[in-house]
Amino acid sequence: MKTYEEINEKIVNGDVVVVTAEEMKEIVEEMGPKKAAEEVDVVTTGTFGARCSSGVFLNFGHADPPIKMMKAWLNGVPAYCGLAAVDVYLGATELREDLSLDYGGAHVIEDLLKGKEVHLKAIGYPTDCYPRREIDTYITLDSINQAIMVNPRNVYQNYGVATNSTERTIYTYMGKLLPKFGNANYTTSGELNPLINDPYYRTIGIGTRIFIGGAQGYIINEGTQFHPDVARTHRGVPKEPAATLAVVGDLKKMSPEFIKAITIPKYGVSMMVGIGIPIPILDVEMAKFTAVRNEEIYTTVYDYGIPHRDRPAIREVSYAELKSGHIEIEGKEVPTYHIGSYPKARKIAEILKNWIKRGDFYLQKPIEPFPLKREFKPLKIRRKRNGGN
Repeated sequence: MKTYEEINEKIVNGDVVVVTAEEMKEIVEEMGPKKAAEEVDVVTTGTFGARCSSGVFLNFGHADPPIKMMKAWLNGVPAYCGLAAVDVYLGATELREDLSLDYGGAHVIEDLLKGKEVHLKAIGYPTDCYPRREIDTYITLDSINQAIMVNPRNVYQNYGVATNSTERTIYTYMGKLLPKFGNANYTTSGELNPLINDPYYRTIGIGTRIFIGGAQGYIINEGTQFHPDVARTHRGVPKEPAATLAVVGDLKKMSPEFIKAITIPKYGVSMMVGIGIPIPILDVEMAKFTAVRNEEIYTTVYDYGIPHRDRPAIREVSYAELKSGHIEIEGKEVPTYHIGSYPKARKIAEILKNWIKRGDFYLQKPIEPFPLKREFKPLKIRRKRNGGN
């Protein structure tokens, strides 16, 4: 058994042993989980993909005279103003009011990160303490007080594969899906995925320090749609979406290399976010978990041509098959495409490894663990009964 304190002491002394999740597979295969647990202190993970449930809180500072913002737009993209006078929340998927699908909140966030000027327009209602009615100006990331990225749902533990059985091309959040099983799109980084390497959340919980967007941040809660009570395979890996994470970080410290706006054809805007999480090897069990390979990680192929919450499942497939470039569906060889970047995920794990080795990043023990059971409810459409409330 090791403790967080012992591992952090090794980081201080410069003798910590850190490897990436890919390297750990080879180490466990070579020397076995017991010896690997003795030798390795930390395994780093990484993922880089679309995180629709993301955004930033911005504080602009007060003008003279001041304004209490009721509505605000950044480069024409609406920001939510139901907060304090000059605080707003800008969602990554928010679109311009003309509903053009080529620019949204994620693009504003990326523009700020790149040092560009962003047009701020706001209106308010006059009060004795906030007499100003409107403001029209330009801001930069340096000119505003805070830019705090708060993402309610990032880092799915696993996710299904999307394909399309129908006669027509369809456009989804999983990308363009060609007719008659013309392609199959998947997400998550497989054996590099943080939650795949800690399937029962023994070291990942509220308070865990992470890499987010090129900076250090934290896990602040279970993510929305957190659903850990699912079928699992070898080494505890879930076969379908399970846990998600709510995360926070300082946008001012991030890099546009790991925060990227994307436009999904005929669907809308999303944002690619890079996240890496260190997994302390506390014991043999954690060594076994971090030895999981793509051949052992399975997910389900779904037919997105059927627009239903419970769309049909076609087959199960391993990430090794997905990464090969083709899978078989009903006797047909179907090309696969990763919605994300495995090379970026690998780079994130390597950067995090180097931060820890240099003593620039310390492990934070979770202040509260995640539950292993959580009810997951669909939205039921109800109509008000006569005489009801």
